[in-house]
Amino acid sequence: MKVITEAVLRDELRATKPESYTVPADKILSPAAREYLQQCKIRIDYEKQPTRKVMTFSQPVDQPAERKPVSKTEAKEGSAQDKRPDVVATEVPKMPEVKLAEGTEKPKFVDYETGAFYYEKPEHMTHLVGNVLVVKDHKRIVFRGKLDSLEAFFVLNQTLLLEEKASQKLIDDLEDILKSLREMMRCDVLDEPFRRDYIIGLSHAELREHSHNPMKFYNVKQMVLPSYTLGKSYALLNQLRTMVRETEVSAAAAFHEGQSYVRKDIIEELNRMSSAMHIIMCKYLAGEYED
Repeated sequence: MKVITEAVLRDELRATKPESYTVPADKILSPAAREYLQQCKIRIDYEKQPTRKVMTFSQPVDQPAERKPVSKTEAKEGSAQDKRPDVVATEVPKMPEVKLAEGTEKPKFVDYETGAFYYEKPEHMTHLVGNVLVVKDHKRIVFRGKLDSLEAFFVLNQTLLLEEKASQKLIDDLEDILKSLREMMRCDVLDEPFRRDYIIGLSHAELREHSHNPMKFYNVKQMVLPSYTLGKSYALLNQLRTMVRETEVSAAAAFHEGQSYVRKDIIEELNRMSSAMHIIMCKYLAGEYED
């Protein structure tokens, strides 16, 4: 059973504001998603749980006969004329509701994948959003690990660049991207939308234009391959660029559900950060970070 998060709702309802929202039978709303709908004054409806028929066949295939549902008692005991039970059709709910006895403590956690409830958090699971749990090797948690490592390398490489006497302007541009990464982590954990209109002082359109035509803006060829001859600082910047790309790929895998993607905001911003790192490398080669 999948959980519908606030980010998924915002993306789905971006261009519309319906009077009601129907939650599919195989999904549940996260607390933040429910609150979002309530704030928008959108009524929450629930799709009726589908049922399936469990049938037991006893009539031989070479003896066609009229088959009709009978009671469980009749199916068990048979009739006076024929002790063989007919076809038994029983309606079985796909996900039966569990009613708690009065005074019973409510479960604290819900499983994102199965919809199962837990009174205590299992050691092999961790929080996805709120009280929603996933296993620790879930693709969303793997992405967060990548994001966490990326932040750590930004801090480490800033330190190493300072040791190389890098300019404060370069350190500040890297800090700007680092702040975005930290905000991205916060928005993912809290199920909030993420957006930055500018990175290293450039709009989204400018990032794309500068990254695709560095010769025009920096008199530098596009994607100059790293080499030891270009020095340690350039190598450190290139390392960060590749790690941003790896994190972007991890995000695409983490937010790929069915035939679509959730959290497109995060995937798109990581793509723009990759462009920003390319631009920083071009600016470095162009001498724009020289004091």
